[in-house]
Amino acid sequence: MQIIPAIDLIEGKCVRLTEGDYAQKKIYNEDPLEVAKAFEGIGLMRLHLVDLDGAKAGEVVNWKVLDKIANQTNLQIDFGGGIKTESTLKTVLDLGAAYATIGSLAVKNRNVFEQWIERFGAAVFMLGADVFEEKIAIGGWLEKTDIDVYTFMQSYLDKGLMQMFCTDIQKDGKLQGPSIDLYKKIIAKFPVLQLIASGGVSNLQDLKTLREIGCSAAIVGKAIYENRITLQELSKFQETK
Repeated sequence: MQIIPAIDLIEGKCVRLTEGDYAQKKIYNEDPLEVAKAFEGIGLMRLHLVDLDGAKAGEVVNWKVLDKIANQTNLQIDFGGGIKTESTLKTVLDLGAAYATIGSLAVKNRNVFEQWIERFGAAVFMLGADVFEEKIAIGGWLEKTDIDVYTFMQSYLDKGLMQMFCTDIQKDGKLQGPSIDLYKKIIAKFPVLQLIASGGVSNLQDLKTLREIGCSAAIVGKAIYENRITLQELSKFQETK
């Protein structure tokens, strides 16, 4: 199981929210590049980079941070938050993101996203399924829908998307453990899916449990920044099977 550290961006700074609430913001570092280099320095290969300003505004805001990290590290970056147009998507990929993370657009503008999949290939996309009580939430988690997560995932598996991450909003940023039962259900329904756990990871045992149930990767954010999991521990975990 791969570890994917997360950097969430507001005004170019590395922050974390609690339950996706922009009012519950904590700044951890003024320099996201420094944070990214620290992750790379312990042997991690991927980075989950989220433009929270972009998610709220509906268009990418933190271009400079993506450009810097992509050019000054070898991390495989998945970048999301505000990718709404094809020109924005092209720029994200041209700047060096390995994957474009799509969430709200896959719900609100399905036809557009399906055209992108045909044009750019499913392999460059990572689908984000943000859920509240097993229903999809969009727009930086500010808007709830009636679409259940299983129907949503199946519809895009049918289009060739193999890499999806699922965040339980009620767990995110609370350090109370990930949604193990939800992930077990998803893995049982879709054994071919590369499911990436996201939200709630609080310690190494959470990561061990996620690995045991079959998650292909886990996104870790606040637990790192609050020193619940040290970089040294992450490095060792990544090396063990």
